[in-house]
Amino acid sequence: MSHSTYNKLWADAQVELNSLLAQESPAQPPRPEKDRVVFFQRLATLYVRYVQIFRQLEEAYDQVVHPQKRKVIREVLDGVMGRVLELKNEMVEKEFSEYHYMDDVIQDLKLTPEDIEIPIPRYFLSERSKVLQERGNMLSNILNLMEVVERPKPVGVRTLNLEEAIKIIQVSERARQGRLRAKFMREIQRDEERQRRAKDRDLGAAAIDTAVVRIQKVWKGYVQRKKTKREREEEMIFLGMAMEPRHTQPCPAMTAAQANEARRRGKQEEHEEDYQKSIVAITDKLREVEGPDMRETMKDQIRQWFIECHDATGTFPDYPEEEDGGSTLIFAEKTPQQLMEELAAKDEEDANKNTKGKEEKKDKGKKDKGKGGDEVHEIL
Repeated sequence: MSHSTYNKLWADAQVELNSLLAQESPAQPPRPEKDRVVFFQRLATLYVRYVQIFRQLEEAYDQVVHPQKRKVIREVLDGVMGRVLELKNEMVEKEFSEYHYMDDVIQDLKLTPEDIEIPIPRYFLSERSKVLQERGNMLSNILNLMEVVERPKPVGVRTLNLEEAIKIIQVSERARQGRLRAKFMREIQRDEERQRRAKDRDLGAAAIDTAVVRIQKVWKGYVQRKKTKREREEEMIFLGMAMEPRHTQPCPAMTAAQANEARRRGKQEEHEEDYQKSIVAITDKLREVEGPDMRETMKDQIRQWFIECHDATGTFPDYPEEEDGGSTLIFAEKTPQQLMEELAAKDEEDANKNTKGKEEKKDKGKKDKGKGGDEVHEIL
């Protein structure tokens, strides 16, 4: 199938999930349900619908090749699986049983029993294939090492007490008696076989006729069973309940679909590898381009913090210890935008102070000049 097919599958699952979320989180909380049967039917309906969403998301996650989309689908898929487990737990607590009968729900939703089966997510094995392979290799190496290191245990190192010795003697004696009894029984069976053969030889033609009849009965029974089996298969094919032998071969369309799925999984690995490399490259580029500016911004904030503390207390504060977080504590609660605004306000305040200082100096000079003129006038 194409990319649009799995995108549509994901979109349909998301629409159904939004509908369920709106149903489970209404604007006004519903009244508690007192009827046990009605409450269980509600839980069973939610369970079946969440299982359907889980199957759709699992298939989409297995075949979508876009790395960012797969990450989003994976988060939603994990949440849906958690909700399925919660509903299952509630159903077990209400019914006191691990097995539930949901025939009415399946019939209302027009589903089959196979539709509510929970498949094992395929990414459980695909994402842990390397770990499982390494574990298998490790176990094989351990077994091989044990076979090489293992040595036969020496005999006679530990002395036996009286009870153990008696038990071993009893076991050996019973084994000897059993072997003798088996030998006697074989001899008796051989004598009986010889007597029977001698009796058959004495019967002559009657024994031959009996043997022929028995062989015919066995052969006719075999032929009839084979014929009945063939007729049953033909009847099943005629009724449409079985396929003809020529149709049991792998369907070309199924083979092509499986090959396409395997090819998409291969593309997933390639795209994921490219995505991880792109993340590393973009991170390095940001560090080279934006790193110096960010470093200067952080230095300005730290300086501003020291200056503000000095203006408020008259002394410079101690720098935060590394165990406490270091400089992170200084600007942990400030965003870059807030920092820029504070720096801009600080610059504007400094500019206002400089302008005000110049004006005060100018006014003071005028006052001093006027005062000097008055003094000269008084002297004259």
